Amino acid sequence: MSIRALASEERLRLLRFVCSFAWADLEVTEPERAAVGRLLARLGLQEQEARHVQEWLRVPPLPEELDPTDVPVEHRSLFLDEVRRVAVADGHLAEEERESLLLFERLLPGH
Repeated sequence: MSIRALASEERLRLLRFVCSFAWADLEVTEPERAAVGRLLARLGLQEQEARHVQEWLRVPPLPEELDPTDVPVEHRSLFLDEVRRVAVADGHLAEEERESLLLFERLLPGH
């Protein structure tokens, strides 16, 4: 599946996860912001969707908005790839990021 083929709800779900991983070490670095920006461009987001993302880069998404079991099976590998891309964007995988990635992988059966 093409990333641009995701429905609006799925694009926002992906971006909530991506932004939450950018916050995993309690700091969103410029390389992480740039990686999110590249993802925004690839997704072809509408203005309102992009505003949500800018807010999540300012203040992390709420944990109750991030249930990995809500990610459709057919999108799990895509979500995992994009989360990994942002997590390592700054060239450093902090312990919190590593632990979050491992947990995310375990919570995404069938990816």
